[in-house]
Amino acid sequence: MADNYDRYEGEGGGGFIMGLLAGTVLGAGLGILLAPKAGADLRGQLGEQARNVGSKASEQYRRASETASGWAERGRDMVNQARDAVARGAEEARGQTGATTDSSYSPGPTPPGSGSDYGRS
Repeated sequence: MADNYDRYEGEGGGGFIMGLLAGTVLGAGLGILLAPKAGADLRGQLGEQARNVGSKASEQYRRASETASGWAERGRDMVNQARDAVARGAEEARGQTGATTDSSYSPGPTPPGSGSDYGRS
């Protein structure tokens, strides 16, 4: 029994919420259509409900758009910070390797039998 709970623990509840909202809208629409009212009243109520749903949908779209824009901006900032850090690291690495390659380092003479004659016995 605990395995079944663990299986669904990591999943988000977005699907449930969307199903709940879709069911609510569908139920309200069917309720309005099946209610005994005059045609003009029914059309007026349907128009009002459509406007309400439309305004709610546009508000949710606006919020989602603002949130996505904020996430995109944060992502761009992180990419720029990472790019700057890599550039600084590359410059530091160039500065360190430049110090050893510019010096007059000489390894000195090779001792006899040190492997300088590859392949000879």
